[in-house]
Amino acid sequence: MARRSRAREVALQLLFQWDQNPTPVPRKAIKTFVRDRLLADAEMEAYTLKLVDGVVARKEEIDENLKAAATNWRLSRMTPVDRNVLRLGTYELLFDATQPPLEVVINEAIELARRFGSEDSPAFVNGVLDRVGAMKKEKGKA
Repeated sequence: MARRSRAREVALQLLFQWDQNPTPVPRKAIKTFVRDRLLADAEMEAYTLKLVDGVVARKEEIDENLKAAATNWRLSRMTPVDRNVLRLGTYELLFDATQPPLEVVINEAIELARRFGSEDSPAFVNGVLDRVGAMKKEKGKA
């Protein structure tokens, strides 16, 4: 598995925990979890924490974009895995300063959905993130 793919996987695990557990986890425990999962790869540890911190900091904006893109789906009705894969992908598409290509973000999200989600998760994630990407392009034209 590619280093960034593994970092995204660890970020998803942390986002899932954050979404499901109202009790904040101490930062030290988060850093230890990341270091252990990424075998002390400092560059990927920083990347993972940047993704998690970015999603947490921009949750409201991300969720608003997901509500607009996922027509007929409330965030509360989505499985926690799908919801957090979508949050991660939306963060990368809209707010990541490195601006990864749409195709890369969607492909990585589909792989996470395939690995951790249900049978229908990859297609659902693909459709919603494609719509987020299209909305971003439309905003750029306006």
